[in-house]
Amino acid sequence: MRCTISSHAGQVLANGHLIIEKDENDEQRLSFRTNGGKLIQGGIIDPDGDLTSASQVLFRAFFETWKSSITLTAIA
Repeated sequence: MRCTISSHAGQVLANGHLIIEKDENDEQRLSFRTNGGKLIQGGIIDPDGDLTSASQVLFRAFFETWKSSITLTAIA
C-alpha cells in the first residue's frame, strides 16, 4: 500500500509503502519502506491477522525516526 507520512504541520516527511515481510523466525512483520530505500520495522502480525499490536510498534518506530507525531495517509 502506497503511503505518505506527514508532520502535523503538513510537511511531507516520507513517501513509501507499507509491507509485510518475514523475519528470521519466519514470522510476518508489518514494516514501512521509504521510496529512498529506508526500512522502518514494525511489530509482528498476530497469528489471526490482527494488525493492532504490529501497527502500534510501527508508529512508535515512526516517532523514534522523526521525533514527532506523524500522520500516515494511504494513497490509492
